[in-house]
Amino acid sequence: MSDSYFPRWRAQTGAVKSVVAPDERLAWPQMFAMGVQHVVAMFGSTVLAPLLMGFDPNLCIFMSGIGTLLFFFVVGGRVPSYLGSSFSFIGLVIAVTGYAGHGPNLNIPVALGGIIACGVVYALIGLVVSAVGTKWIETLMPPVVTGAIVCVIGLNLAPIAVKGVSGSQFDSWMAIVTVLCVGGVAVFTRGMLQRLLILVGLIIAYVIYAIVTNGMGLGKPIDFSVVANAAWFGLPKFSAPVFDPHAMALLVPIAVILVAENLGHIKAVSAMTGYNLDRYIGRAFLGDGIATVVSGFAGGTGVTTYAENIGVMAVTKIYSTLVFVIAAVIALVLGFSPKFGAVIQTIPGPVLGGVSIVVFGLIAVTGARIWVVNKVDFSDNRNLIVAAVTLVLGAGDFSLKLGGFGLGGIGTATFGAIILYALLRKKPAQEAAV
Repeated sequence: MSDSYFPRWRAQTGAVKSVVAPDERLAWPQMFAMGVQHVVAMFGSTVLAPLLMGFDPNLCIFMSGIGTLLFFFVVGGRVPSYLGSSFSFIGLVIAVTGYAGHGPNLNIPVALGGIIACGVVYALIGLVVSAVGTKWIETLMPPVVTGAIVCVIGLNLAPIAVKGVSGSQFDSWMAIVTVLCVGGVAVFTRGMLQRLLILVGLIIAYVIYAIVTNGMGLGKPIDFSVVANAAWFGLPKFSAPVFDPHAMALLVPIAVILVAENLGHIKAVSAMTGYNLDRYIGRAFLGDGIATVVSGFAGGTGVTTYAENIGVMAVTKIYSTLVFVIAAVIALVLGFSPKFGAVIQTIPGPVLGGVSIVVFGLIAVTGARIWVVNKVDFSDNRNLIVAAVTLVLGAGDFSLKLGGFGLGGIGTATFGAIILYALLRKKPAQEAAV
């Protein structure tokens, strides 16, 4: 890459290569098509996460565009990434707001203060990494720790997903139908349909639900009047934060999870592109932190780099960072359509709950995948104890209070994994003797 702050993005001429590097670009019509594809890839999760927390999904789509542009400028257009709503916040946001799981969350301002505090800490970590590098992070959070932390997020959210579809037998059966729809798309389709398994599965389940309720008169029908009454264009509904010390203390530890997540994503992109992006990791943390702060001040969720879009890059071999500028602009346009947001709000609770079961399970399994990919040795008692204790602390929602400072299950499990691994570290002489 060039020494200037931004790359020059060389246009490919002649025969199109199989790989488009971060500092290259295709013809603009092809770039636009790729931008649309990245919007579709991030759409399911960026909409699902705010719905599960009671946020306005339209606003969160809009803020994902803003966050992606901020990230792009902070990293100087060097790291190809899209920033969308983070699932790491779901459990603790629900905990601090007391959200029941249906409709708008009336206590969002309290969560926003915590999201902003988390973003500030995350940005500060980015500044430290820019100054001293990432070695200390990799020492504190090896694969056994990061895998356990990611796994805990999914397990901690499991009761929320099950409770959300247990209101009636009809709701429970529709959730199972939704799970089968997503599973069917995941197994029996190929290409882009398979990559969009959550979104496509949700659409199929939505159609089935509409036929059963609106068509056959079973269960609660979908009210389409909100879509008919919504305007085509309008400003997103912004919210102001409230800075509650308890909520801030609960949400700040999520910064550690975001660091582990983002570090893994950048390492993956480095491996795919053949570009060494280690020198931009600190800036990536900073950009993600700033984007989370800005989103929190506007009324949106915390944001993170998206594995979904990394998957699209892996399939297409197109890593041009300019694609993400295009995707971000498209997201901004969608955010200015209340009718688009109204369509999202009609998604039935049982369908959303069924998708949640799949998504939360996938998060938990992703943690286990980190162990497998990095060949974590569970014959080592230190790894065994760290993983075992972390999973139970998180799944059981073990909480701790120290004076006015409190940690929920995910926070306790996160710091517990890091501290326990450090305490059980063997001295070099002991390791040599084993």
